[in-house]
Amino acid sequence: MTPAWPERAAWGTAQSLRAWQSAALEKYFSASPRDFLAVATPGAGKTTFALTVAAELLGRRVIDRITIIAPTEHLKTQWAEAAARAGIPIDPNYSAGQGKTSQDYVGIALTYAGVAVNPLAHRIRTERFKTLVILDEVHHAGDALSWGDGVREAFEPAHRRLALTGTPFRSDTNPIPFVTYVPAPELGPGAMVSVADYTYGYGQALADHVVRPVLFMAYSGEMQWRTRAGDEISARLGEPLTKDQNAQALRTALDPQGSWMPSVLQAADRRLSEVRRHVPDAGGLVIANDQDSARAYAKLLKAISGEAPTVVLSDEKAASKKISTFTDSEDRWMVAVRMVSEGVDVPRLAVGVYATMISTPLFFAQAVGRFVRARRRGETASVFLPSAPNLLVHASEMEVERDHVLGRKVTDEDDMFAAEEDLMNQANAAESASGDEALGPWEALGSQATFDRVLYDGGEFGHEGEVSVGSEEEMDFLGIPGLLEPDQVRDLLRTRQSERAAKTKKPKPAEGDSIAQVSTHEQLAILRRELNGLVAAWFHRTGQPHGVTHAALRKETGGPAAAVATADVLHKRIDTLREWAVRKSS
Repeated sequence: MTPAWPERAAWGTAQSLRAWQSAALEKYFSASPRDFLAVATPGAGKTTFALTVAAELLGRRVIDRITIIAPTEHLKTQWAEAAARAGIPIDPNYSAGQGKTSQDYVGIALTYAGVAVNPLAHRIRTERFKTLVILDEVHHAGDALSWGDGVREAFEPAHRRLALTGTPFRSDTNPIPFVTYVPAPELGPGAMVSVADYTYGYGQALADHVVRPVLFMAYSGEMQWRTRAGDEISARLGEPLTKDQNAQALRTALDPQGSWMPSVLQAADRRLSEVRRHVPDAGGLVIANDQDSARAYAKLLKAISGEAPTVVLSDEKAASKKISTFTDSEDRWMVAVRMVSEGVDVPRLAVGVYATMISTPLFFAQAVGRFVRARRRGETASVFLPSAPNLLVHASEMEVERDHVLGRKVTDEDDMFAAEEDLMNQANAAESASGDEALGPWEALGSQATFDRVLYDGGEFGHEGEVSVGSEEEMDFLGIPGLLEPDQVRDLLRTRQSERAAKTKKPKPAEGDSIAQVSTHEQLAILRRELNGLVAAWFHRTGQPHGVTHAALRKETGGPAAAVATADVLHKRIDTLREWAVRKSS
């Protein structure tokens, strides 16, 4: 490799390339393509890969200028700082209006929105030089038609284009510029699916110890609210409800005036304290729904932890500086409104609270990606979330790799590939309390939190019956050490679940009793545990990741993810997996 990289990089930036980065580089330079799409899980090191490519192309004089496109202003600066450590000076303050930049720079950094304002000016600059264009989180080029058109117009004449993404592509029908699509008749007439040149998924990264294992701490509880018609509704978060009722129940849970959020924040702070026993600088992040909620959560956290958290609002000029200051400190908590949901690198984040109404698979994966970046072997991540059906589905399918599908016929409103719930950019538009008005008049009357379960590696772990916040049963899971290998995490979860079950073992049911005679909640829990046990056995037998097996079973039997499936569907999946085992044995 050219001496510019990685020898000039600061310690910890890229002194040695990871195996996937080396493999992707080998594939890139063996083919020397004009367009290359790398899909790598958040935290895997896409920036290092891209800058290594850039440094080598500069050294070989294949290119003489670099243009980096990022989703946000903060990420422009972050890219410029990373490039500077690699010996590549990038101007993050360039604008089309100024036309020129200092000769000290070999490249510029822009946002997708900035490109769309004046694509012709950027096209002229691109034509003047042999330019490498790095499109970070390229799925954002589909956020708006003007963004995609602007990117296509500005960078069509580029000498090389390197597209990066770390999350599932959006599910609308806006084609992403410079991404290759091929026919996918199995997905429906006329369907097209994106093709990546190199893919490195979460499952692979976890096996390579490149990312942290994620424990999803799901919390349920009773919610009460009043509708526009004056009706008072009471429902349990996570129980079968209509789409509107699920939204209102989640909205009630996230209300800072209720009891649910204070209880979950207190649990998350206890978990952070446990993690900091082994990782002293570990930090936590609350991703809030709007600015008013963010400020209210900050007040709650100050009362709980005794330390005022950093509050980051994306319309503040000092937002980037606040994030940088928090990154370099040992402060406990940061509260943000989407500002830290994608791309922002705060490696010490180890505990998260998902407290937003946005439930698209794209945003969820981006948010979880803030916690998975591994610094040393054995670190774990913990994400607290409501037991909302969509979120439980996303958490249980972390390992499933997905591409961007164009023209796919949607037949199920709960389909993972359904349109991004009126498009993610519309959901993201609400940064103030007024954004909730889209859900209609509503008044939260009260909420209580209970510990539901832990989702990990496609499996579920918990205790029978209702587990109250602050109980010993809850601490069985909150007290898990902050430094464990993935296999140790799984073994410890099973041990704590089985030990508690042995202590509270109930009398054996009389002859004739059956699973159907217990409550629906217990029945579903028993079936899910049986299915997860079989999936774990299948993993040890075949090496197939848990999430991939769950996805295959879902495709075979139909229905939603196991976390929200009916008893009949769970029975079908159990029987199907047993049939697979018999066929493999024979």
